[in-house]
Amino acid sequence: MSIHPSAVIAVGARIPSSCTIGPYCTIGPEVELGEECTLISHVVIDGRTRIGAHNTFYPFCSIGVPPQDLKYKGEPTETVIGDGNTIRECVTISRGTAGGGGITRLGSGNLLMAYAHVGHDSQVGSRCILANSATLAGHVTIEDDVTLGAFCPVHQHCVLGAHAFIGGGTIVTQDVLPFSLTSARRENKAFGINKIGLERKGFSPERLRRLQKAYRYLLAAKLNTTQALEKMRALEGEDVALLVEFIERSERGVIK
Repeated sequence: MSIHPSAVIAVGARIPSSCTIGPYCTIGPEVELGEECTLISHVVIDGRTRIGAHNTFYPFCSIGVPPQDLKYKGEPTETVIGDGNTIRECVTISRGTAGGGGITRLGSGNLLMAYAHVGHDSQVGSRCILANSATLAGHVTIEDDVTLGAFCPVHQHCVLGAHAFIGGGTIVTQDVLPFSLTSARRENKAFGINKIGLERKGFSPERLRRLQKAYRYLLAAKLNTTQALEKMRALEGEDVALLVEFIERSERGVIK
């Protein structure tokens, strides 16, 4: 095991011999690391934190730290992180709260750029990108393959649908439609499907065509949401069905 002499590792921490722990890192007694994780330097990992394999943590990030919630009184809550994530400089990921489910969760294959924040009880899927200073308040859900632009704050309890792309500087206060390109100019709007991003992920022309037709009903036709959903239900394809289901279960309303 490669552990720098200046690192402070509490008794009880579980660290495989394949991990690399750099200078001035601090690891708490209830932390469990997977194979081949790398802590470059000045990394703090604390609390009941379980981390998978092949994760890289850059300097000054803080993982599993107490939530920024005045109701938190030291309850034994958790942080769970999957495999193959890249956590860049000064990222903060807070552990969960007893009232919010108790677990903050990050999937696999994510990139969290510098100064991103994942608030307590948030649930982030896999293969997501949180650009610089993207900020998740507590209880946010991000589904798989979402890109959240720089300097985007996300309000509590919002849901960001799968494959969505949110432009930098967008203040997210409602749910973001899956597959959408959503951004703020004068006000937050969905501008249709994230066509380029979906093509890069292997979506066929037929899948894109069906999604574009669904979005025309939702955004371009002079229909209210209920009328648009009736039209969309008649379309074929799992992607459209996912979109319809997302809108129907939204509690905060969706950005149109």
